Amino acid sequence: MLLGVDVGGTFTDAVLIAGDGTMTTAKAPSTPHAQHEGVIVAVEAVLARAGARAERVRRFAHGMTVATNALLEFSEAHPPANPPARTALVATDGFTDIVELGRQARPSLYRLCETGPAPFAPSHLRFGAPERMGPDGPLRELDADATAAMLERLAQAAPEAVAVVLLHSYAHPAHERALGELIAQRLPSAHISLSHELVGTFREYERAATTELDAALSPLLGSYLRSLETRTRERGLPTAEVMQSSGGLTDARHAAAHAALTVLSGPAGGVSGALLLSEAAGERDVLCFDMGGTSCDVCVIEGGRIAQSGERTVAGRPLALPTLDIHTVGAGGGSLAWRDRGGALRVGPESAGAQPGPAAYGRGGRRATVTDANVVLGRLPCDTPLAGGVRLDARAAERAVGALASELDLGLFACAEGIVRVAETEMRRALAVMTVERGIDPRRFALMPFGGAGPLHAAAIAGELGIDRVLCPRAGGVLSALGLAGAAARRDATRTVMLAGASFTSEHVAREVSRLTDRACAQLGEPAARVSVRFELRYRGQAFELAVDDEPADPARLRESFELAHEQRYGYRDGDAELELVTIGVSALGKQPPLRLHGTATREAPRASTTGVMWNGEWIETRLWRGELPAGTRVVGPALYAMRDSTLLVPRGWRGTVDERGTVVLERYG
Repeated sequence: MLLGVDVGGTFTDAVLIAGDGTMTTAKAPSTPHAQHEGVIVAVEAVLARAGARAERVRRFAHGMTVATNALLEFSEAHPPANPPARTALVATDGFTDIVELGRQARPSLYRLCETGPAPFAPSHLRFGAPERMGPDGPLRELDADATAAMLERLAQAAPEAVAVVLLHSYAHPAHERALGELIAQRLPSAHISLSHELVGTFREYERAATTELDAALSPLLGSYLRSLETRTRERGLPTAEVMQSSGGLTDARHAAAHAALTVLSGPAGGVSGALLLSEAAGERDVLCFDMGGTSCDVCVIEGGRIAQSGERTVAGRPLALPTLDIHTVGAGGGSLAWRDRGGALRVGPESAGAQPGPAAYGRGGRRATVTDANVVLGRLPCDTPLAGGVRLDARAAERAVGALASELDLGLFACAEGIVRVAETEMRRALAVMTVERGIDPRRFALMPFGGAGPLHAAAIAGELGIDRVLCPRAGGVLSALGLAGAAARRDATRTVMLAGASFTSEHVAREVSRLTDRACAQLGEPAARVSVRFELRYRGQAFELAVDDEPADPARLRESFELAHEQRYGYRDGDAELELVTIGVSALGKQPPLRLHGTATREAPRASTTGVMWNGEWIETRLWRGELPAGTRVVGPALYAMRDSTLLVPRGWRGTVDERGTVVLERYG
């Protein structure tokens, strides 16, 4: 049996896949201060629902937000509940302030005094290494006496973690390795992150910031994974494999050693699940949005592939590691609605979270959320509990939305509809960022909503983007957990090569690819089922690169693919400019477990009734479906389909059928 567990901001989702392909799902409230508690509750719930023993689980894949939450909370004014480790930075002498200096670009153009997030290593915990490495090798060897004096000061500071970032160590790591060994001898209990082991690419600021982040968060993640392993071992479960930001699994030991690899662990599981179901549905071009309780994550599947990124920014900090290309906005079911200083209605990014949650959850929440607005509008039926056993309190939702309506001088229902429209606008804007702003026409894609709240808003967002086809998976409410259960192991090896002119040859590129392939496959720990190669190129003189994937190591072919991507992104190509291959990345993937999803283990007979739902200021009698609709069932709007883990809203002008996998395939007509 395959087990996938994903920790979200509001709920922890579990999916159990039996050998015959039947799927069992469960939800439990997340426990932010001790995530492993919510994980164990969700696991026990899904095992009980399936009537299965823990000993039958042969693989446990886990996506969590431990590193993400610590990173976000460290950026806030109040002390975080789970603080990062006390971190020191060892950098080339004269470059110890590189993270604090950052880039010239300001985080807010017109707020001249606003600064970026504070470094994890304060000024008194930054130490200069007496050495200097150039791009072609050592300019100043590591001085033994000065190094010993520096290590003495470092030991007296007693950090819990140390980040070592020396100039040009991505090409010449000898000094970093030597320092790492010396620091380990002096501080045997401290966690040590070496930049060449983690990042392996140029751009000193991004490499330093990523390594510092890794050092600060790894002890916290390691403590969490050890606690989780203790609890799972007690119950006879296998040790968890952890989802990386790149969309592949790694063992718990490797994840604990490099927490930076897991910053986008949760969203990556959802994207993996979306790719699995889009392939099963025969759809190669799909826009995905994962609307959970706290945020909405957006990604693009084009030509059956998910775009990758070699660098992105999280909470104002650069992350120079392979990640799935995901854009996140603060628009989830638990996102709080509020009135800004100008009197306008706003939604998010602050969330009600798991505790107290939306007012409708009856846990003490008093401020209006997107979920409360949907309850007021009749879009979330209150007569049966939500997944996770949450019973909705319509009166509490009305009080919360009504209080905001009074502030805005609006009627109750007008305010509720406004909250929903603002949230949908934010999500539509996120989808436009990933498509229209990159030269991609969203109208040729199908839209796949998932997350507990996604299907409620899918048709409205699709209509605004001109999309005529929506795919709503039966397991959409727990798709991240499903993606975890079906994910493969992955290791990445990346290196800056800077090849141009006479050095940019097929033979040279092939040698570099071969070295990186050997390294990634050796780290994988199992035979690689697939190896993908990513080339990051630019015109000579440009500051940033564009990536092309899985092309032959041939300069002519690489140029053709790069110029096509450049023209799509920027509207032009320059056939006379010299091309430079900056970075090569290789990903080795293990064997993907076979998923043969034939249905749920606990089928509910479908039941049809009617209910009142507000559409554009008017209450309309709407068909309400409950249970698991059999394949071939016709769904015509206006309709509500209350699935086990989410609710699908079908407006007028939309209709569709349920396919053999339980996915509702909607199309716009008229």
